[in-house]
Formats: sequence, C-alpha cells, structure tokens
Amino acid sequence: MLSHRICGRILAAAVAATCALPLASVRVDGQTSIVPHVLRIGDTQDIQGLNPLIISSTSVHEMAQLTMAKFVRYDHDDKPVPELLTVVPTLANGGIGPDGRTITWHLRKGVKWSDGAPFDADDVVFTTNAINNPKNNVIGRDGWDLITKIDEPDKFTVRFHLKKKYSAYLPTFFGTAGANPCVLPKHLLGALPDINTAPYNALPVGIGPFRYVKWNRGDSVVMEANPYYFRGKPKLERIVYKFVPDRNTVTSQMKTGEIDLAPLVGQGFYEQMKAIPGHTTIRMPGYYWSHIDFNVTRPALREVAVRRALKLAIDRPLLVQKAFHGLGFLTEQLQPPKSPVYTAYPSEKPDIAKANALLDAAGWVRGTDGIRAKGGVRLDLDYAVYTGAPDIDVQNELIRAMWKPLGVSFTIKKYAPAFFFGAFADGGIIYGGKYDVTAFAYGLDPNGDYSNFFECNQAPPNGQNSVHYCDKATDALLEAVKAEYDVSKRRSLVAQVTKKIVRDVPMVTVSLRENIFTWTNALKGFAPNAITPFDDMMLVDI
Repeated sequence: MLSHRICGRILAAAVAATCALPLASVRVDGQTSIVPHVLRIGDTQDIQGLNPLIISSTSVHEMAQLTMAKFVRYDHDDKPVPELLTVVPTLANGGIGPDGRTITWHLRKGVKWSDGAPFDADDVVFTTNAINNPKNNVIGRDGWDLITKIDEPDKFTVRFHLKKKYSAYLPTFFGTAGANPCVLPKHLLGALPDINTAPYNALPVGIGPFRYVKWNRGDSVVMEANPYYFRGKPKLERIVYKFVPDRNTVTSQMKTGEIDLAPLVGQGFYEQMKAIPGHTTIRMPGYYWSHIDFNVTRPALREVAVRRALKLAIDRPLLVQKAFHGLGFLTEQLQPPKSPVYTAYPSEKPDIAKANALLDAAGWVRGTDGIRAKGGVRLDLDYAVYTGAPDIDVQNELIRAMWKPLGVSFTIKKYAPAFFFGAFADGGIIYGGKYDVTAFAYGLDPNGDYSNFFECNQAPPNGQNSVHYCDKATDALLEAVKAEYDVSKRRSLVAQVTKKIVRDVPMVTVSLRENIFTWTNALKGFAPNAITPFDDMMLVDI
C-alpha cells in the first residue's frame, strides 16, 4: 500500500529546535506516554516531497488533508462538504450548467494562506494553468485536460468551461479524496517557469487547519496549528508525522507510547493492535483495494492467457486468511459496498488445472528446470515490493508456492517506499514500469472513475496506469463513466468496466481492504471516515 516510516528521540531534539512548545510527557491510564496537545502519527511510507501535485503517496495525501488548500472535504457519510467553496456545484443548484459543460466555483471570502497572504480566484486560475502546463511533472491531467477556458468574473468566482461532461469533477478538481491536487499559492509560485524543483515542494504553504514547520527527511514532518485558518484554531497545537521503518516497529512504538495514532494499519496487524491496553482499534470498509499488478508491456506478461493463468492459480481466500488475518472483502469489484456505484461481483475461484491448461494451449512449454518458456521468454519474473510490510511478504511467499505448479517462478526485489512509489521523473519503480509483477494498494473515490488507472493515455508520466493496460473498448466505457452525472447510469457503466478488467487481467484484486486505525485513549474526538481520515481534525485533542 502507500504506507509510512519513523525514529524516536532524535525527533524530540529536532522539534524542540523548531517550535517553542514544551515536550514534557505525561502518563495516561498508566499505559501511554503522551505530550499534551501534540499528536504523533506513525506511518511506514517515507516520502520524496510534500506537494501532492507531483508526489503520489498515501502519507502525502493524508498530510495534505491537514494542511493544504482544497475546494471540498468529506464528512462521515463520505459526502463532499464545502471547504474553500461556499457551495458544492451541482446540476440542481445551477453550479453545473444545463449542458453539463460549465462548472462555477464560488469561493469563500476572507480566507488566508498559512503565511497570512490572502486567497482568491487568482490562485485557482494559476493552479489550473500550472496543472495543464506540460513543463510541470504533475501526477496526471485526466479531467484537467478537458478545460478549454477559465473565466474569472470576480476575485471570488471561477468558471471552468469543459470540452464535454465530466462527472468526476469532484473530487478531481481540488477535492481531498484520492490523489488529487491542491490549490497552489500564486504569490509564491507564479513567477516560476515550472514548479518541479521549487523549494515550496519541500515545505508547502496551504490553507488547512495546520501548517508545515519542518520536514526532517527520512524521519518526520512537523506541523503546527495554523493561526490563519478561517474556521479558527484547532485544539491540537502540533502534529508530528513520523516515518517508521516497518509495520512491526509501528506496533512496537504504539505499545511504548512513542506514537499516538497509526492510520491505515496493515490488516495483518489488526489483532496485535487490538490487544494493546489503553488503546482503541477500529476497522471499517474503506476505498482501498489490494491488488497484484502485471506490467503488460513485459514480454512474459503480454498475453492475456498468461495473466489469466496466474490469476487462476492464486487462492485469494487463503491469502486473505493467512496474510491479512481474514480481513477484507473478496470480490472482483474495486468499490466497497457503501459506494454509490457498487455492484456485487463475486470473486472467481482458484483453478490450478484450468490455469495449466491455458498455458499449455498458449504454447508455454516447461523446461528441464520446470519453468515454462515460449519464444525464448521464460516465466521467471521480477517481483517488485516495498520494504517494511511483513504481511505483504507473507502474501508474496504464498503466491510463490501457488505459481510453482504452473511452472512460474519469480525473484523478489525490495525497494524503500519513497523510491518504490517515486515519481516517473525521479525514476520510481512503479511509475517507471521497472517490474514484471508487484503488489500494493490503491485508494479510490466514490465516483467510479478508473480512467487514471486503466485508460490508454494515462500511462506514466501522464497518469497512474502503471500496468500499461490499453483496450479501446474499455477506454470507451471509461469515457462514458466520466460523462455520466446520473449515479444509477454510472453504476451500470462501472460494472461493465469491471467485467473488462476481469477479462483482461492487468491486475488481480486480492480484496477490498478494511481501514484499520489504532490510537491511544488519551486522544479525544478522532472519528475517521472511509475516504479521508484527517478531513475533520478541528476538535481532536490529546
């Protein structure tokens, strides 16, 4: 998944040097050592930067929920709530034009950036143009490339004119859900030819309830309460987002009181976390799905028959039971049951005999060492994984045993999370396509737009189609999903897309994940939703 990483006492010295707040800890419930009004979050995914326009990782987007400038956030029913907007535009309220091709954004007045500068429509227009500027190494432009014209009738109104209808306008256009951009401050970045190497990327200025203070590379990010936040000052005075080496260490530091909150705990660690005295652990259906990816451009994986055989050999119920302690939902669907575009889709059962028959029929012949080959290409694969996830390691070894009877082998190659999830421009493993097979988790939003993951024109560096899947019929369905504002019709289209993905197997859905959060009982008011766990942190305190 997109995870997280940490240290301990070195952090205290670094924080003390940058903030005047006391670091004296106290005991609560005889269990956890806490620092009053300072929340320490532990995660295993280190980062390469903090600007979510050009860095895609769960940890960056979790911190962006706390610090950055977004049009909408999400409530506990996973519904969009105006943040920098005064109203969420819809067809019913006229915010979306009758033809579905104009969207009007009404901005809040009196809002300030975390450095005290005023926010207005100039920032929105600048950011939109920056995203569509080919000089900038943004994660993707899907949706943004539909904007043909931007009007700014006044300093608090922006109107997007689109080539065609776009149902994923939220959250794509500055929503907190998913890997979506934030509004950038024109007064800091407007004079630059591009934003790729701007110092801003290491310590962004935003509009959230917290603002960045320091990035201790490889160790932590320090945030403090934003005195300019328009909703008022949050109860927490500081947040320290720590990067911990692995999930075992996250569990250990939760027990010792070195961290107060672990978001998106690995499913294989649920029982351990639940057993920690003086802590609360919850599980809920989320919008992440665990998957095994096939790079379809690699010689060994170009044939659908090979990918289908590999899928049929995977006993997914066993993976979920052994690697993830039975947590998660087995299905082919990428959306959880609570999603408005969810359609039940049963998980295909494993069938090793059928898998072998597929490879036989496709002409893949076993060699003297038992490994199949065809035309000089062997089914001896490079399997890329990230460090610090022992539950994923268990899954991978189970898969190794499942594929052996097929005549398929692989070599595990491990990478630090920051490099594994690194941007295309930085030579990252996933977006650079430097693998045959890999496994992690992606997060979705409730809209059902999968084009960024599967559409032909979204292969990196243009988007997140890191499997390089391309099918024109699927593209047509993906485009139809984006053009359909009616939820029931969109649900039907999403179901058809799912059938195409199941047929062509660019990836295997292992399970729909359950979100797991653990926190000390000293933390009050934390109530994450399924999409954006840190969207409502105003009243949280410790």
